[in-house]
Amino acid sequence: MSKTFKKGKTIVKALENVSFKVRGGQIYGILGPNGSGKSTLIRIISTLLIPDTGSVKVFGFDAIKDHLKVREFINRVSAEASFFKKLSAIENLIFTAGIYGIPRRIAKEKIYEISQKLGLDEKRLNEPLENFSRGMQQKVALIRAFLTQPKLLLLDEPTTGLDPRAKLEVQRFIANLRENGTTILLTTHDMVEAEKLCDELAVIYKGRIVVSGKPQELKNMVKDHRKNVTLEDVFLYFTGYKMEEAELEELIH
Repeated sequence: MSKTFKKGKTIVKALENVSFKVRGGQIYGILGPNGSGKSTLIRIISTLLIPDTGSVKVFGFDAIKDHLKVREFINRVSAEASFFKKLSAIENLIFTAGIYGIPRRIAKEKIYEISQKLGLDEKRLNEPLENFSRGMQQKVALIRAFLTQPKLLLLDEPTTGLDPRAKLEVQRFIANLRENGTTILLTTHDMVEAEKLCDELAVIYKGRIVVSGKPQELKNMVKDHRKNVTLEDVFLYFTGYKMEEAELEELIH
């Protein structure tokens, strides 16, 4: 699929002939710098954007023609989750549960169960979200997304800006979801995170997927005299840039 946007008089190619397949029950990573098209891809799959060309199938349903059906299977967490910040975490979550028709009692049970897995103190759930750190807000976003027990969870840079402890707890939660059969599409620019969590991944640069495969397969492609090849080496080999350089390049253009 492809997607373009107008930026003044300029046509920007956000995605160009992107194609990949995610197997059920796996974590599939989209690894690339900021501005490479990762968020656009997530928004298309979550039925919030329509591609210019191509199609998206989610569990056999067309994300454009059958968008209401697709929404029954998915939920999404972005790097900048939106909340009613003056309300408490539990009020935000109960409100979301009500939208999905989840009874209040069942919703509370799920909320406390998931918060425990994420290392979030139940007592803090009664505090206004404006008092929460970024890491705590991201945990609440994960609770909200998983309230519906989606078959496909779309995670757009879920650990960006988190402190090391919160990042580890969120990553552990994501890994546990896979063990329970949830299919996850994860976008990230964190090489270590991608290798730690992803069963397979695609490297995206300037809106195009330049290579895809299992992390070890990708490293084997560029293995030469070096003993410890990393995903940073893979990214450099296929794009010509280090991740930091690629992000600067995307920012300039």
